[in-house]
Amino acid sequence: MYQVKTYNAIVQAGLDRFTDQYQLNHTDDADGYLIRSVDLHDHVFPQSLKVIARAGAGFNNIPLDQATANGTAVFNTPGSNANAVKELMVAMLIASTRNLFAAADYAAHNSGADISKRTERDKTKFNGEELLGKTLAVIGVGHVGSLVASAANHLGMKVIAYDPYLTSDAAWRISTDIHRAQTLDEAIKQADFVTVHVPKNSETTGMIGAEQLAEMKPGVALFNFARGGIVDNAAVVNALDAGKARTYYTDFGSDEILDRDDVVVTPHIGGSTAEAETNGAIQGAETIMTFLETGNILNSVNLPNLQVPFTTPYRITLIHKNIPNMVGQIATSLANANINIEGMSNAARDDVAYTVIDVKHLQQEVENDLIARLSAIDAVFRVRILKNPALV
Repeated sequence: MYQVKTYNAIVQAGLDRFTDQYQLNHTDDADGYLIRSVDLHDHVFPQSLKVIARAGAGFNNIPLDQATANGTAVFNTPGSNANAVKELMVAMLIASTRNLFAAADYAAHNSGADISKRTERDKTKFNGEELLGKTLAVIGVGHVGSLVASAANHLGMKVIAYDPYLTSDAAWRISTDIHRAQTLDEAIKQADFVTVHVPKNSETTGMIGAEQLAEMKPGVALFNFARGGIVDNAAVVNALDAGKARTYYTDFGSDEILDRDDVVVTPHIGGSTAEAETNGAIQGAETIMTFLETGNILNSVNLPNLQVPFTTPYRITLIHKNIPNMVGQIATSLANANINIEGMSNAARDDVAYTVIDVKHLQQEVENDLIARLSAIDAVFRVRILKNPALV
């Protein structure tokens, strides 16, 4: 029985349905961690730790290099909070056009006998606009962006989508009513509203900066409910001060955008719903179960995706560096151990590779020797031998 350590009551609830496969405890020698926001950068990973699943899309609380060197697969749960972020984004779109926060603040501070007359006189200060017919540029149409684009389309907005990383699966989620821009400039030029929903990496950090803001329409409203740093806040402040941008709504605060009437900052609540946290916990638990029992990988953030049907009695998996002759050395070691390979699959992601080998026959007394033999190959991080319970 595998040992899985949890750091949060919500994510532990996600494992409740798998109690026949897992023993939940706080052992220091766990096979897997199911986490949410705990910071693992100063954590010493035990050698037993084979997998970490983070219940959420972000993973900057996990030191990936340390995990990889330990032979630990790291996963996130993309899409588990997508609906929650979409709903918040739609709420902010509406709030930005109807001056909801300023109007509510006014009403909260005005009372008395003449309140009705006064509000009838003053309410014109909060006149807004309708979203119908306005143009929204959605930058990034993955799990969240595609939902935002669809919701805006249903509200009667004209939607322009741009995604340099658009996958075939994501493309199927986008309505044919939504225009697909070929460049970022094309997407933002005529937009009344611009929202970003891309992952944060070296290419997307500062994706919306002074150059992009200069290309936008005067009075544009900008939204960032993806990751802090994708929008250059200093550039946004300059655009707001110059009257180029009308307002900025974001889930990520920083000093330069605080205490401004034209900026609304929420405290990173995009995925903070009970449903999203439960979805992430369940998806994370299922990911851990799949990896520990089959070795298959989907949605890893430090290893390549590799999914191979487990149809043999035994499976050998190796996490290793992506360097020449690794597969050859692995195959030679198995041949020297008199083990016949039924199937072999290999995939790489940057400097790391993952190899899956399926075999029909593997004697119990050979297993420990085989693990030692394969682990002795330079650049191998971890070797595992899995048994198919339906066939062994």
